[in-house]
Amino acid sequence: MSLIRRATQADAPALSQICLVTADAGKSAESQHDYGHLPGLVYAVPYVFLPTTWAFVLVDESKDQLVVGYIVGSKDTRAYEQCAAEQWWPAQAEKYQPSAMVQEADKRYANMLRNMHTAEDANIAFSPAHLHINILEEYRGQGWGRKLIQTAVDYLKGEGVVGVWLGVDPRNSEAQKFYERLGFSAFEGASPHTLGLKFV
Repeated sequence: MSLIRRATQADAPALSQICLVTADAGKSAESQHDYGHLPGLVYAVPYVFLPTTWAFVLVDESKDQLVVGYIVGSKDTRAYEQCAAEQWWPAQAEKYQPSAMVQEADKRYANMLRNMHTAEDANIAFSPAHLHINILEEYRGQGWGRKLIQTAVDYLKGEGVVGVWLGVDPRNSEAQKFYERLGFSAFEGASPHTLGLKFV
């Protein structure tokens, strides 16, 4: 039996691990990193620590409440970016020096911490809210992704948000098809592999 619940800061290690083992277009990126928590520090963990964020996790009750998936995001991306620039990225960048790293993926993430990308204006015009979602491979294809998306949509509607957007790894064609089945689509001004969903 599995269920979805609100995430807490105590879930940060689980979010980090799931992010790592899905970071290579849905597959594990463990072999690419000596610093395996770097992907999570960028794409998952901040969402249980910073303002304007929200997060839900999928847990397997049969495995002692093991966290096996998550959906995280911000209802106000610009506010999130500003807060992260002040409170999150500098502290992480200080811990992780590219010059001390061997693996290219580690160097890429460490440099990202020093020059974090921000959302394009077209994305914000579509909606102030964005999300990230990842589920362990063995739990995919069972409807949990759809349920996690619906949980996020219901939450955002309750916060007065009218839509949400996300980025898709261009190598992950299965993820692209999954989002399109749920009604996500390209929108005006968006870069390739950015999809949005307006709430009805």
